[in-house]
Amino acid sequence: MKVRDISSYLDKAVPVSFQESYDNCGLQVGDPENDINAAIISLDVTEDVMDEAIAIGCGLIITHHPLIFFPLKKLTGNTHIERILLKAVKNEIAIYSSHTNLDILNAGVSRKMADKLNLQNIKVLSPLKNRLYKLVIYIPESHFEKVREAIFEAGAGVIGNYDKCSFSQAGTGSFRGGENTTPYAGEKGKFHLEKEIRFETIMPSHLKDQVIMALLASHPYEEVAYDIYSLENEYNAAGLGCVGELPEPLGEKDFLFFLSDIFKAEGVRYSKLSGKKIKKVALCGGAGISLLGDSIKAGADVFVTSDIKYHDFFNAGNRILLVDTGHHESEKYSTEILYDLIIKKFPTFAIRFSETNTNPINYL
Repeated sequence: MKVRDISSYLDKAVPVSFQESYDNCGLQVGDPENDINAAIISLDVTEDVMDEAIAIGCGLIITHHPLIFFPLKKLTGNTHIERILLKAVKNEIAIYSSHTNLDILNAGVSRKMADKLNLQNIKVLSPLKNRLYKLVIYIPESHFEKVREAIFEAGAGVIGNYDKCSFSQAGTGSFRGGENTTPYAGEKGKFHLEKEIRFETIMPSHLKDQVIMALLASHPYEEVAYDIYSLENEYNAAGLGCVGELPEPLGEKDFLFFLSDIFKAEGVRYSKLSGKKIKKVALCGGAGISLLGDSIKAGADVFVTSDIKYHDFFNAGNRILLVDTGHHESEKYSTEILYDLIIKKFPTFAIRFSETNTNPINYL
């Protein structure tokens, strides 16, 4: 197994294009062509995690939080990041991170939190915007089904829980091939009319290249006529946070104890209790206070996230219970997402969870 086998797979399974503009996801350290026999998964890369990887012979560390987040001006070993990087290079250990792209993935960090709480009717809390395209293609009738199915197989045509969504309309196309052409229909140098079908469907931006490749490979024309339009529709299949419902309503304190137990949170902080039952739950792993308004708009009884500042608790008012589980606690299960993705694709590859507790926060 080479580093690039896993890194290339994760780049697509957790689309790097989903990451926020400030982020730094993907392969951060290491030669993609290096051979590896094993990998270790951790929420963070710390010096202890690096030492653990060295000790057990892992050639790849996969994390949620990126090691290189801000630009580096020196590499002298004066900081823990620099020391980790020097050890990684010296021991030929690659480092790969899926950060905000794993947050935004529909089956990502917040969804994992919701699954741990057994929530039902789960939806994305803040869907992605400006990530959808309308694809319009003109296909000769003889190849319509072949091209349509190839485009669907490449991932286009998905709207919510429906797939193979499209619109088609029959019409007539015209063209004249030049002297250096080999037309699929008609003769070069002669004006030709061909019965065609205008086919329209939708595709997310991160699948554009593979959809177009499938289109071109299945279409019989030398020069394929197609159009791509940017859409303002929300992409409900991905985004930050999620919202769902508990199987049965819980009292506020019962919910807080339940939450603390599931995420092993030793210092849950929360806003003023109102005495209302908790049924609808909004969640965002990591620092998600920016989604407070979305949670209220969604009608949630509680919003669970982390890194909440003092004055943010005032903003919750009596409209919603605001809960801070701790950053590490809210994202700790992200390692399970990455593990499951890799094992599904590479079932015989040796991959393990780090035994190092990387939480930098302790509670008295």
